[in-house]
Amino acid sequence: MNPTPVPNISLKRKQAAINLHPSSTRYNAKRVKISSARTILAQSSEKALNTNGELDVSAFVKAREYEIKALEASIGSSKKALITRAFQQVPRQLRRRTASHNVKRVPKRLRVRAAKEMKDDNTPTITARSRNLTSQKRLRVREAKKLRGIAAKVREKREAARLQKALGGEGDKQDLPSAIPPKANKCTLAKPAKVVSKFRKRQIHKAWLPTHLYHSKRAHMTPPKEPLWRFAVPLTPTEKSYRATHRAGWMRGCVAWDMSYMSSIGVEGVEASLLGMLRCVGVPEDMLVGYKGRNWRRGTRSWKGWIRERDASHVYISKVDVIWCVQKENSKIINLAEETTNAGTVKDKRCLLLRVHPSAFLQLWMEILKVAKMQRPPAAVEDLRFEIGSIEVMGPGATEALVGALHPIGAANDESITAHHPESIWPALATVTNPAALPASVLLGFSISDPRLFYPPRTIIKPQSSTASEDLLRILAAWPVDKTQHSPALFDRAARFTASSLLSSQKSINRRKGDAMPGSFPSPLPTDPRIPILLLASRPETRNGGQGSWTLLLPWKCVVPVWYSLMYYPLSTGGNPRFGGLREKRQISFEQDVPWFPGDYPGTKAGWEWEATEREKRKEDWEKRPKGKRVEWESVDLGGGRKGEIGLGWACDWERLFSGPPITTVPNTNGTENSDDPPVPADVSSGRPAPFNMYHLPDPHLSTVPTARTSSALAPVSISILHRGVPTTCARVYRLPSTNSSLLTKWLALASSPSSKSHKKSTVSFRKPSQHAPLHEKRAALAASILGPPSIEHDAPGEASADSERPEAGNPRYPVVPDEEDLIGFVTTGNFNLGEGRGTGIANILVGRMLDGMGKVEKEGLCIVREAGSGIGRLARWAWV
Repeated sequence: MNPTPVPNISLKRKQAAINLHPSSTRYNAKRVKISSARTILAQSSEKALNTNGELDVSAFVKAREYEIKALEASIGSSKKALITRAFQQVPRQLRRRTASHNVKRVPKRLRVRAAKEMKDDNTPTITARSRNLTSQKRLRVREAKKLRGIAAKVREKREAARLQKALGGEGDKQDLPSAIPPKANKCTLAKPAKVVSKFRKRQIHKAWLPTHLYHSKRAHMTPPKEPLWRFAVPLTPTEKSYRATHRAGWMRGCVAWDMSYMSSIGVEGVEASLLGMLRCVGVPEDMLVGYKGRNWRRGTRSWKGWIRERDASHVYISKVDVIWCVQKENSKIINLAEETTNAGTVKDKRCLLLRVHPSAFLQLWMEILKVAKMQRPPAAVEDLRFEIGSIEVMGPGATEALVGALHPIGAANDESITAHHPESIWPALATVTNPAALPASVLLGFSISDPRLFYPPRTIIKPQSSTASEDLLRILAAWPVDKTQHSPALFDRAARFTASSLLSSQKSINRRKGDAMPGSFPSPLPTDPRIPILLLASRPETRNGGQGSWTLLLPWKCVVPVWYSLMYYPLSTGGNPRFGGLREKRQISFEQDVPWFPGDYPGTKAGWEWEATEREKRKEDWEKRPKGKRVEWESVDLGGGRKGEIGLGWACDWERLFSGPPITTVPNTNGTENSDDPPVPADVSSGRPAPFNMYHLPDPHLSTVPTARTSSALAPVSISILHRGVPTTCARVYRLPSTNSSLLTKWLALASSPSSKSHKKSTVSFRKPSQHAPLHEKRAALAASILGPPSIEHDAPGEASADSERPEAGNPRYPVVPDEEDLIGFVTTGNFNLGEGRGTGIANILVGRMLDGMGKVEKEGLCIVREAGSGIGRLARWAWV
């Protein structure tokens, strides 16, 4: 730092930034700011000399004093020029836009620093609403402060009594939580638990998930006044996560979702009544009787399938997970062949758990309630939505993360637990990188300790020896849990209530961890809760297989401790598990070629309501755009002199697909017009049923589906673009032309052209450089043509080659899309698939129209996909999913 003399005009840093050239960048402005901060002002030596040229000692000392103060000020300003604010120390996914204006929105460790910065900058830290308290607000604040003090004393008293009892004392039995759960409300809808007064006003018309506070700081949530399925659901993380989610779900790491919004229904009754109820709602007969469903009826497997209405066998509700509770040893398994004779004598009751998507919960609840009352003896139905929560984890590191976060109780000390019990088998699965490698739909039920006692989690040590790999293969092949699985405590209402009520406060956990030896975990106490859990391993519903997932079921209030231990588990491959939202869940299903419920099932009631909601959103987005920047649907050129989009461009217009094109008006001789109006579309905003009685047809087999039932049946298919292009939502799906043979020949020529993706691996194509291309491009093209294999030359953009084998889109020889009579469906989900490396999608097609034009070509699975608002069709291949 070189001292510079004081100029005649005092400069400030703001003026230096203002005097910059208008074309200077922000980087240059920051350099000027730092340079100005590091400049030390100094006085000239003439100030210390008198008129005779002699040194004035007092003036000289004052001159040096000024330079010393300037040096200190320069040091301080230089330090502040490069300093970061308190909210900038927070990880990027935790930052919020108003963090610099509200101290309470930064972590506690940074609040003191943030408050000091705001005070130095004269930033107001309180709002006008909190500054000017009315008389009523002042009374409320005073009363709330008093109640908080009373509650704190009660908590301290209960904690002291609990610790005294654990150490051998009697304690105060009245202050300890009761282990007797409240009476269950059978056959009635459940209500959320009483909310803390601080957050009560925010949950009047919706409910929070157990991990809401975690997600609200790191993800985009549903709007406060627009909840999804009456829940505040995280939509997507605040940071870009499309590619990161793909890598974590398929290559390295794992992704976790809080799936507590999934609805649970408990059914209890005689086994014969439960089997009769399941038969009425469409569970296959081979699962209810025989060898195939033996393990499922025992309770060691889960089953996932479609449930339908009893009175309308073609109306399917949703896919449902059905889980039996393992029967006790002294119980007798009912044989369906002896059901009619022994149903009245056997009185052993069993429990059944149904998990369904919340959009279809009410419809399934009414159907199960009706069918359960029809059984003799009737079965009891209970709403468990706010008693059982769930977490889903997917990825190569999913098993490792769950093993590191869940610690079974009694796995090492209990002599009754052998090496074949679930508590002992679970740690041995740490090296499994794909849950699909386990037997299909296996279950693991046991109890775990409070994960907060082992926080922060540590990376588990995986065995690397060949013996450990052989033992794991032996376990997966034999799977001894089928014989040693006991009745999971999660089905016991008293066990769930006890585990939730015995959870210690975080203050008590911290005290126990502080008393423990350094590097060791706290020793267990008799009062520690035993958290019952149930682990479900599932396989992807695809023909080619893929990455499986784990679903963890546990009490609602125990989700948060497990969630934090899971999120902060250090994976052996590096990093931590990622969390996902609703969009990431749909993305993973899309990459697996699995339809997502309810968005990809418009034939169901829940799917039609989802389509109606999304249709209104897309319409609003289209209307907000200026007329010059939005698609004019009436002017879309479909080729062959056809103008205008088919149906509503912003929607999957199923009404237009069923009713056909509108009939044009014909003038009468008397000057009036006769118009035969098409059927009025269903009012999608009023929640009416789907139009034209359309319904979903699961697993269609073209040889067995009766033609009379397929006139209104929709079935999902997977779409794969053969050449270029990406299918988008609301894209139109056509079958190959059925009436125009010349147009059919052109489309078949595209499918058989050697320049399709199936033949591109054997040939290398390069584009001929233009005349004005740079020299290095010409040299590279020349080298590729000499050294490379035989290639196919493409003309420059805009030039059509006469001997080209496949015309590109936009070429006059490119075929136009078929007529509206060949329209068979719409794309409900479409995007670029990172797993496939090309555009794919999930569509729903009208089965009846596909069967009408079924021929040799359609059996090969070829179709044409056209984006809404575009006149160019893309050749694609479809397959049933």
